[in-house]
Amino acid sequence: MSAVIVSLRVPVSPEEAFDIFTGEIAAWWRPSALFQLTPRGDGTLSFEGEARLITTLASGKVFEIGHVTAWERGQRLAFSWRQATFTPDQVTSVEVTFEALGEDTRVTVTHRGWDTIPQEHVARHGFPLAATQMRLAEYWRAQLVSLSQARKLP
Repeated sequence: MSAVIVSLRVPVSPEEAFDIFTGEIAAWWRPSALFQLTPRGDGTLSFEGEARLITTLASGKVFEIGHVTAWERGQRLAFSWRQATFTPDQVTSVEVTFEALGEDTRVTVTHRGWDTIPQEHVARHGFPLAATQMRLAEYWRAQLVSLSQARKLP
């Protein structure tokens, strides 16, 4: 299974980076027209405890993006990832690790499974796998930059 891997160093502890990622995702998440979670946009993301990642749309409708499969504060977070246009059997997975580097933390996102989504699927925009993965890497890089600015980190 192919994977997109993106990392960014942030000037906080692994525990704080984890807390910002999970507890403040609604504040730092930035929608992308290329990888919309639903045809109506991304809505407001949140983790429901340690169980699932959801988005709440402006209409109040809740869409489940995925189930949490690992919740290790300050170390690792993993969850399944579905866009609303995926069929029930189409799912990708995201793993986020938090690695201490002195007083900083390297946050690494690994997103797997896009090779199981057909090229002609609306979520792939007809892109071959390499182009999809390049765009996905740009998408996650932008999300991590937004995360790093969530609290106007130094």
